Amino acid sequence: MLKRLLLSFLVCLTFVGPAVAQTAPDLQSAVALFQKVRTVPNIVYERANGWEGKLDVYAQRTPAPTPMPTVIFIHGGGWVQGTKEGSMLTVLPYIAMGYSVVNVEYRLANVSLAPAAIEDCRCALRWVVTHAKEYNFDTNKLIVAGASAGGHLALTTGMLPTSAGFDRMCQTPDEPRVAAIVNFFGITDIADLLDGPNKKPFPETWPYTVQWLGNQPNRADVAKASSPLTYVRAGVPPTISIHGDADPLVPYNHSVRLQEALQKAGVAHELVTIPGGGHGNFVPDQWQRAYTAIEKFLAAHVPATKAPSSAQRP
Repeated sequence: MLKRLLLSFLVCLTFVGPAVAQTAPDLQSAVALFQKVRTVPNIVYERANGWEGKLDVYAQRTPAPTPMPTVIFIHGGGWVQGTKEGSMLTVLPYIAMGYSVVNVEYRLANVSLAPAAIEDCRCALRWVVTHAKEYNFDTNKLIVAGASAGGHLALTTGMLPTSAGFDRMCQTPDEPRVAAIVNFFGITDIADLLDGPNKKPFPETWPYTVQWLGNQPNRADVAKASSPLTYVRAGVPPTISIHGDADPLVPYNHSVRLQEALQKAGVAHELVTIPGGGHGNFVPDQWQRAYTAIEKFLAAHVPATKAPSSAQRP
């Protein structure tokens, strides 16, 4: 089992900032943790519209070439900003839990409008499957995780069937399967933010949905086709969501509605509500609670998931 002290430190390092990290007693442990992974940055997984899609690999080092459960992490930013580098610290708790991690970037709205980001993340999933032997990824234990727009993309990456038509950039004969989804306050109903009840006040503070969809003549259809709630059905991966009930950017009821839909479909699910929590600005013990719930949920729903001995004793 992961050492709770280390996980607490990593959560503080990730979400409270460098000032905490500089005084934390386990800084040496965090450095040692990163030495336990093989780091391969800026691998090109896709080319589109003159753009190169890149990802970073943090592969757990093991004494033998053992396939490892792997988290595919997708950054947020309203589909219009953000970088994979900006999420580097966010992947630390997953590495500490014993997972390999693939940190993915995708086309933002200034490169290609919706649904390009969805297509890219689906291609990244297929890249992980194709290169599984090279990096010892266990293709039966792939977890997709993300926050905000990245939470939305984690949901679509894990839930979409090939028949939905988002795999034209990287179609393969076999359809990859995701074992679980970790959704931090992701958008689940695009149309709701475009023209629905939550058009105000959320897009008024930052109209990211309009920016991502642009002025496409069929943007209402694109919005529906891009919404995770469209694809909830029996057989989609077990999903855990974390959401503050005072989130000013993504309505809390998006996670509530997702929870209700998963329940109706008979899909394993959990919603961790952060009372008074905003858009990710949780206090350290709330982050601790979230990651403890994630670790427990993944251990229950991804077969034989456990941290390697090197993560147990950093």
